[in-house]
This record gives sequence, C-alpha cells and structure tokens, in this order.
Amino acid sequence: MKKIIIIVLILLIILVPFIYMKNKNKIKYVTSPIEKRTITQIVEATGTIEPVNTVDVGSQVSGMISEIYVDYNSQVEKGQLLAQIDTSLFEAQLQQAIANINNAKATLAKNQAVLDYDTKTYKRYKNLYARNLVSKNDLDSAESAYKSDLAQVAAAKASIMQAQASYDTASANMRYTKIKSPVDGIVISKEVEEGQTVAASYQTPTLFTVAEDLTMMQIETSVSEADIGKVIVGQDVNYTLDGYPDSVFTGKVSQVRLSPTTESNVVTYTVIIEVDNEEGKLLPGMTANVSIITDKQEDVLTVPNAALKFTLVDNKQKYERRGIWISKKGKPKRINVETGASDDSYTQIISDEVKEGDLVYVGTEGSKAAKKAMRVPRL
Repeated sequence: MKKIIIIVLILLIILVPFIYMKNKNKIKYVTSPIEKRTITQIVEATGTIEPVNTVDVGSQVSGMISEIYVDYNSQVEKGQLLAQIDTSLFEAQLQQAIANINNAKATLAKNQAVLDYDTKTYKRYKNLYARNLVSKNDLDSAESAYKSDLAQVAAAKASIMQAQASYDTASANMRYTKIKSPVDGIVISKEVEEGQTVAASYQTPTLFTVAEDLTMMQIETSVSEADIGKVIVGQDVNYTLDGYPDSVFTGKVSQVRLSPTTESNVVTYTVIIEVDNEEGKLLPGMTANVSIITDKQEDVLTVPNAALKFTLVDNKQKYERRGIWISKKGKPKRINVETGASDDSYTQIISDEVKEGDLVYVGTEGSKAAKKAMRVPRL
C-alpha cells in the first residue's frame, strides 16, 4: 500500500507542474456581442463665428472727422449718416468749379459773337469775290478768320465740359464727406474718433464695419484634405462654444470652398456653416468646436473597432477582404463583412452570416485591444 501511495505522489509531482504550465500557456480570447446601435461618423474642426454679411464702410475723400453719430452696437438703417468729414476745403473746390463753369460759358459767348460776325463777313466776301469786287487774298483772310472762330467756339465748349466735370467731381467729393451706411445692420467696429484725419490717397480707409444681420451667423472652419472628401453641402453640424460649455448648438454646411490653404505643408479647405442666432448668444469672433456629421446609420449591426483588426495568434493566412472572427459552437470562424459608418469605438458591419447577439473576437485576454473593447459603453 505504501508503494502505491509513493507512486501516486511521484506521478502528481511530475504531472501537476506539466498541467499547470500547459494551462498557463494556453491563449485565452476575449469576445464581445454584436449589437445594434446608431453610428454617427463625424469630422471635427475648429472655426470662428462670423456675421454672414459684413460691410466695411470707408471714406473716398481725405479730411478731418468733424462729427461721429454712431458707436459700437448702434443699430443703423441704409442711408443713415454715420460720420461727417469737415467740408471747408470741399466747399471751396465746389465754388471754384462753379466759377470755372461761368467763366467758360462767358468765353463761349464771346467767341460765339466773334464767330457770328466773321461768318457774315466771310459770306459777304464770297459774294463780292464772285463779282470780282474783292481780291482772292481778302477772301482767304475772311475764311481763315471764320475757321479760327469755329475752333475757338469748339475750344470754349470743351472748356465748359471740362469745368462741368470738375464741378461734378467737387460735388461728388462734397457728398462723400457724409459717411452713410450702405445697409441696414449693426455697427460692430468703429475705427475713428472725432478730430482724427483720414487719408484716402492710396486706399480707402475703413471707418466702420456694419454687420447686415446678426440673427443669422456663420462658422468659418478649416478641414484637412484627408477629411474634406467626406464633407458636402447640407450636412448637419453640432458645435460647442467655450462661453456656453453645457450647450450644444446645431447648424448646416452651406459651402465647401475649393480654394486650398497651405501652412507648414498642411493643406486645408474652408467650410462655411450656417447657424441660427435668434437668441443672440453668438457673438462675432467666438471660437466654435465643430463636429460635421458626415454619416449617420441608425439601428445597424456594429462591432467594436478592435474586432476588425483581430486575428488568431497562430493564424498566418492573408485575406483580401475585411472580416471578423465570430464564435461558432465555441470555436472561432472568420466571416467576410462589408463595413459602413464608423466612429471612435464601433463600426457598422454588413453581412448575411451574422446576427445580433453573435459573439465576435476582439483580442486576447489582457491585451490593450480587449480592454478597450470592454470599456466601450453598451447601449
């Protein structure tokens, strides 16, 4: 009996470590159920809140600002006077232009009178010359005087036109001293103060910026070239503002501009998003954290993203199509699938060979992929 006990103990001493090491080295896989859920695929970007239409109001003439009639946030109407430039010099130019017109008209009247006289003389000499009563030289002199008078009259008429043009310019400059709003809106920027001199010699200085309608705003955001192909006009957008951390606002993509911007070899495209501002919460210049919804699939079969990267440890086979490994009677089986919308955690799968509740392999026990898949919240 003792011999039998000794033999059993020896066998246990030999077999127990072997069985332990065999179980220790056995790979354990982690599975997750295939579930139906809503997948929302987004493109994230950052942009700036801007009015849909702003107008820079400038001055076409130089001079000192004598009066300002509006301030920041002033509501203005089209044609309303915003500021007045001192008119002293422009009034003098206008009076000078009027004097030049009168002088040119007087010169024309004088030249016309001379022309009338010399025209009669020329006609009389032609009749006398036909009857041989005057010499050819006298006729030529009369003709020369007549044609010279015609030129003087034409020059006087041109002087009147020139003086009239100067008057029109002076009159326009006088009108331009009144800085008026070209649209209905609100003043969002004021760049001048009374007594300041504006110079419009080389370019039109901006005096005010008027936003036409702040009830409708837009977000100008930059989207990378890697994502721009997913963005189209009409897509829904969710965005948040630092000033309202607990609120989520909505909008729509209204324009995808074709002109690229390149900075540090990074190519981006400007995307314009229309947003509503009926409540007046949005202010020009606010930073918006934008999520453009490029795809949304509701109540579709999904698997954790790790499932699409999983393969058996000892499997060396290469596959042309994407697939997942599912548990069939406790054993792994690879199924080819088509993929649809995807977010940071889940991907939509399309296949007739799987159904809701099937177990899909996501990784080995203790691996990062398996831990991440297990941390994904269930619906």
